Amino acid sequence: MSTASSSASARTYEVRTYGCQMNVHDSERLSGLLEDAGYAKARAGQQADVVVFNTCAVRENADNKLYGNLSHLAPIKQANPDLQIAVGGCLAQKDRDTITKKAPYVDVVFGTHNIGSLPVLLERARVQEEAQVEILESLEVFPSTLPTKRESAYAAWVSVSVGCNNTCTFCIVPSLRGKEKDRRPGEILAEIEALVAEGVTEVTLLGQNVNAYGVEFGDRQAFSKLLRACGEIEGLERVRFTSPHPAEFTDDVIDAMAETPNVMPSLHMPLQSGSDRVLKAMRRSYRSTKFLGIIERVRAAIPDAAITTDIIVGFPGETEEDFQATLDVVRESRFASAFTFQYSKRPGTPAADLPDQISPEVVKDRYQRLVDLVNEIAHEENKKNVGRTLELMVAEGEGRKDAETHRLSGRAPDNRLVHFNSAGAEGVRPGDMVKVEITYAAPHHLVADSPVLEVRRTRSGDAWEARQVVSTSSTNGASASVGLGMPSVGVPAPLPAAPACG
Repeated sequence: MSTASSSASARTYEVRTYGCQMNVHDSERLSGLLEDAGYAKARAGQQADVVVFNTCAVRENADNKLYGNLSHLAPIKQANPDLQIAVGGCLAQKDRDTITKKAPYVDVVFGTHNIGSLPVLLERARVQEEAQVEILESLEVFPSTLPTKRESAYAAWVSVSVGCNNTCTFCIVPSLRGKEKDRRPGEILAEIEALVAEGVTEVTLLGQNVNAYGVEFGDRQAFSKLLRACGEIEGLERVRFTSPHPAEFTDDVIDAMAETPNVMPSLHMPLQSGSDRVLKAMRRSYRSTKFLGIIERVRAAIPDAAITTDIIVGFPGETEEDFQATLDVVRESRFASAFTFQYSKRPGTPAADLPDQISPEVVKDRYQRLVDLVNEIAHEENKKNVGRTLELMVAEGEGRKDAETHRLSGRAPDNRLVHFNSAGAEGVRPGDMVKVEITYAAPHHLVADSPVLEVRRTRSGDAWEARQVVSTSSTNGASASVGLGMPSVGVPAPLPAAPACG
């Protein structure tokens, strides 16, 4: 880290992130790059000298949201020409030619393949006093080699691959992120070991199609081998991964999950639709029977597994019969939760030009019926946990009402969110482990209102505490506040996978 970042005169930065987990992880790299170049994170409420938008092209109205947020900065930029604005990510990759036309005050536009260029582009824009647009068509440096400033002291994202070889008709990600590029297993494991040495005890393996890992170097069982290798890393307590694709989800992965103790009993398995006809139109290379077979085999091998999913409602040509087929699969799958999306056209995707686009009124009605069913089943599944004793990893920033309810929050092994009574947990820190008895279930969380049964202080908690000491002694004013054991601001709550990323 550059010593300039601790200087009171260092230029400050802010990174605003939109979209999926891959973007969240990319933003950690952008922050690391900027701090390595001498920038300091802006304090909350402070206008940063550099504002970076890490964009998503998958979310509905993504471009409108970007230009709306950019317009709010226009008068600030006019009053302070030294303010620099950079736009990166998937929308920048897609709209490279239009961003500076619609927002001529933007200084830098960079794509998904060259996030490492940001500091150089900012300096070049400042010296030359003109916008810098640099979009590469393919990856030159794997992003994980770049400096990273992680938001969490105890949990980390680790990319195993970038890009995707699928051709789903609703998805624009392959054209923006490119074909799948796999890291070698040794590089991944070395990164995880380094993270564990820093105090991390939970990692989430990331890939646009994570279980296809190994396709580039010809090993169809590379992902299951990687999971088993994670089980050999001393001090790594929890391993998760997202997002797999049903077409390539094989039994060796299920076996590895079941037989590797630190691989958590949680699985995100995108369904998208329960109708075989719609799945074919989506160019999803599996059908409902295969999907349900995966769910059945996972539950047989891992009875306590919590399975979550993505579902798109109102894909072009979807009939009421097709929609009912989706509801049938939801009933049979018993998802712990589902990220549900109303289909909307994405320019540049084949589905945008399909006939029989569904009316917004019909889509909205089906969406509400799906949400009602998902919530009903999730509530029923959550109720099965009442009376159980669960070990939680204490979380930071996930209990928005913790201060007023005098509770703390944590994640169970199956990734369910639990709000728990802080009695008996005095001095507990994010990253520490607690055992609690579940007393109440809601559709989207569990509650443990009895006193904590057991506290286990961890190296992750030590790392969190050490980070607070460094932050409060920092002279640049860009530090996080001390939470005194009460989780506040830190690692973001898990973002829903974009409907294109599974």
